[in-house]
Amino acid sequence: MKLNCDMGESFGAWSMGQDAEIMCYVDMSNIACGFHAADPNIMSHTVDLAIQQGVAIGAHPGYPDLQGFGRKDMTFSFDDLVNMTLYQVGALQAICAAKNTSVTYVKPHGALYNLMMRDMNVYRALLTAVSQLSVKVPLMIMANADQQTYINAASDAGVDLLFEAFCDRAYTDEGALQSRQITGAVYNNVEAIVAQATQLITKQSVTSFTGKELAMKADTICIHGDGPLALESAKRISDVMSAK
Repeated sequence: MKLNCDMGESFGAWSMGQDAEIMCYVDMSNIACGFHAADPNIMSHTVDLAIQQGVAIGAHPGYPDLQGFGRKDMTFSFDDLVNMTLYQVGALQAICAAKNTSVTYVKPHGALYNLMMRDMNVYRALLTAVSQLSVKVPLMIMANADQQTYINAASDAGVDLLFEAFCDRAYTDEGALQSRQITGAVYNNVEAIVAQATQLITKQSVTSFTGKELAMKADTICIHGDGPLALESAKRISDVMSAK
């Protein structure tokens, strides 16, 4: 089990997260690519941090929504989704190539990620984009009870998958993330975050918002780097993973 974190989400003089401090506790860094957050300098700096700590670099493309941090629902055509994904991943690939490293996976961000898990047309657009990259990399998606459907579509596109679960978000009984509009959807204490991560690591399950235990077979656990508890959570979860 690997620990991943959304990173590089500052923009210009506006700072988000504690990337430098968190980087040494994670295995995978999902680096924003300029549409929902980040700019060329932030992207370059975050890649440097990942290189220094030997952390895998993933592209974190999102909707063109700086004001809403990529969490606003938007509508695009299939070709629009393919091209905006290629554009963002390509930018990060170029920065990585200049530093003799590379993007090793793609993880969509925010509203795009959530819609990907609900709308197979959006999912197939992202698979198409990833399949067209010059280097074969996996697409990271959310672990759920219907993984075979997603595996079949990815296989048809020639794309490998990484499945992730979330330690700092509440789940619905159906295995989706609880809407951020609902109180308690984002955990506000470290103990709850570490407890959910520990359950994922030791039992491969999560407990839903209503108390239902859901099987959740994942390759990696995500921490949202913009949260105020991200650093302490990363430290604690890293210790749990090391002890396993």
